[in-house]
Amino acid sequence: MFWRVRKWVSLFKKDVLTLWYACRDPRTPSWVPLLAGGLGVYAFSPLDLIPDIIPIVGLADDAVIVPLGIRLLLKLLPAAVRSASQQQAERQRAKGKILIGRFGVLCVLLLWGGITVYVVEHYLS
Repeated sequence: MFWRVRKWVSLFKKDVLTLWYACRDPRTPSWVPLLAGGLGVYAFSPLDLIPDIIPIVGLADDAVIVPLGIRLLLKLLPAAVRSASQQQAERQRAKGKILIGRFGVLCVLLLWGGITVYVVEHYLS
């Protein structure tokens, strides 16, 4: 069972990297990076479409919406951009380098923490 999860995570990481390179390509339609950014904000946002309080469904929405959104955005890309981005992602993965390390994750957590503190202090008190 764990090998299936590991394979799925590997494919998900490959798709994220491909979408990353596609958004940086000048041939990509301008709405794709906007939707990809919105999907990224949704993925890291503490707010959900379905609240996490609802058992199973609340926790599973992120696990379904984010990968499906990434797959949809990749399908909507022009074929030339998608192919070039996949090749670039494969080269990057072959090098073994990562795009966002611990520092990047820390920055995202600090950003959301700061936004949360600001909203609580200014709007909820």
